[in-house]
Amino acid sequence: QVQLVESGGGLVQPGGSLRLSCTASTSMFAIYIMGWYRQAPGKQRELVADISLGGSTNYLDSVKGRFTISRDNAKNTVSLQMNGLRPEDTSVYYCNARYRTINAWGQGTQVTVSS
Repeated sequence: QVQLVESGGGLVQPGGSLRLSCTASTSMFAIYIMGWYRQAPGKQRELVADISLGGSTNYLDSVKGRFTISRDNAKNTVSLQMNGLRPEDTSVYYCNARYRTINAWGQGTQVTVSS
C-alpha cells in the first residue's frame, strides 16, 4: 500500500498563499491519479483537485483560477499551490492516491485562513 505524507499547511491571512506538498512512498507513483481533498468540520470530504498520470487536471469550481495542482513523477510528489485564499478554504487537506482498487490517504494537514 502506498504511504502518503503531506506538508505545507498553516495559518494565512485572506488573500494569501500556501503550497501543499505530498510525497508518496511507492516505486509506481506515475500510475496513480493523485488528488487533494478537503474536509471542514461537519462537512463531507470534497475533491479539490486531481491530476492524472498524463497531467490532465480537474478542479472544484470554487477553486478554479486560484489553485493549481502539479506532479513530479521523478520525485514522487504532488503539490497544490493555493493563491487568493479565502476563509471558506479553511479545512483539513488530504492527499489521495488511487489506482484501480487502491485508494490511499495521507494524514491530513490543516489550512486556516483568517485575519
